[in-house]
Amino acid sequence: MGVKGFVEGGIASIIAGCSTHPLDLIKVRMQLQGEASGTVPVQTLRPALAFHPTNHAHVPITPPPVPRVGPVGVGVRIIQQEGIAALYSGVSATVLRQTLYSTTRMGLYDMLKTKWTDPNTNNMPLGKKIVAGLIAGGIGAAVGNPADVAMVRMQADGRLSAPQRRNYKSVVDAISQMTKSEGITSLWRGSSLTVNRAMLVTASQLASYDEFKEMILKKGLMKGGLGTHVTASFAAGFVASVVTNPVDVIKTRVMNMKVEPRKAPPYCGALDCAMKTIKAEGPMALYKGFIPTISRQGPFTIVLFVTLEQVRKLLKDF
Repeated sequence: MGVKGFVEGGIASIIAGCSTHPLDLIKVRMQLQGEASGTVPVQTLRPALAFHPTNHAHVPITPPPVPRVGPVGVGVRIIQQEGIAALYSGVSATVLRQTLYSTTRMGLYDMLKTKWTDPNTNNMPLGKKIVAGLIAGGIGAAVGNPADVAMVRMQADGRLSAPQRRNYKSVVDAISQMTKSEGITSLWRGSSLTVNRAMLVTASQLASYDEFKEMILKKGLMKGGLGTHVTASFAAGFVASVVTNPVDVIKTRVMNMKVEPRKAPPYCGALDCAMKTIKAEGPMALYKGFIPTISRQGPFTIVLFVTLEQVRKLLKDF
């Protein structure tokens, strides 16, 4: 029974991850907007000088701020500059991440759910669902962090200038290069954030899906089936997006930062990244990429749970 939960969760997660990968890539690019990427040549960072007619001196002209681009604009720009295939940059890392992270979290949640469900009422209290999600998400994230770091870097690569690109050929190449140039610990960079985010996303996503589904069936709003699964999963996706977006922004920036030899890293950790982001860009910067987050989290959660319910039906006799 336990192994079956891992298989079912793994299949559903890989299908959901691959089908929504372009939305995830757009979300990552949006989360990095406004961050100093080091891609602008030094001379362009110096303010231009203009002759002032009154005091006959040259005064600096402050360049206009870089305009924010929405999800559609980011997607169009990626296709124009890098080609349509760029929307699937890092998809090999997504497959590995879902295989390691989501298979573990879905399987563990299923095991804990089976163990903690009251046999008399065939029900599991919301509190226990949340605890099960926190445990399953945390363990899954620790297992899948190397693939997560590789995925973020592969997705962010296209926004760098040609000389600065890492040009990883695949997730295996990314992990191999990171280990050689930055040490094996770099594979767990941002792992505290990944674990925190995964605990929040698993608890909010899986627990709320089960809760919404039970509520819909209990109140007789819908009969069990595709409509119930889609409604419950979209609601779960919205809850998960609101809860996890700030952690997701910080995680993306910490994982993507370029650490130069013998130089201090751009961020000393998650808290430092959060403080610098809020100071430079305001508190709402933590909700950057929210539209693509919900645009991805909604479809991802729908595909995940609808596929999961279908896979369960197919494997029910095993």
